[in-house]
Amino acid sequence: MTASENKAMPEHTQTVTAHLVIADAAKAIDFYKRAFGAEQMFLLDGPGGKVMHACLRIGNSNVFLADEFPDWGSVGPLARGGTTVSMHIYAENPDAIFDKAVAAGAKPVMPMGDAFWGDRYGQVEDPFGHRWAIAFHQRDVSVEEMREAMKNMPECA
Repeated sequence: MTASENKAMPEHTQTVTAHLVIADAAKAIDFYKRAFGAEQMFLLDGPGGKVMHACLRIGNSNVFLADEFPDWGSVGPLARGGTTVSMHIYAENPDAIFDKAVAAGAKPVMPMGDAFWGDRYGQVEDPFGHRWAIAFHQRDVSVEEMREAMKNMPECA
């Protein structure tokens, strides 16, 4: 089969898909189901009962995940001392999702509030060290309005 006969990506995937590395991916899958209503699409068990690859669906997006495999240089944010990435979820009721995530075991990082860029916005950190931003787009804000609003923020002034 030639490249032109293949699809560039499988059905029901996006051009960019997050792939999270997690210590105890099986527990993370359960957490994401409880916190974000994730649906497990696929799971491939690896050596020693570890999750080699899993695909979850949250809303209309996929998230791939796997257990840590330190011998391959694959470790999660807890082993690294933090994450440099946050996942972003847009939702109809972000406050309810935020509260549900906290009830499932996430730590609030930024409380829900009305952000200067037009979103209802907050952040949580899941028990596995990954950050999740949860938002609802309330209104469009121009770049000029955002720049002006940032001038009034102590950490940006």
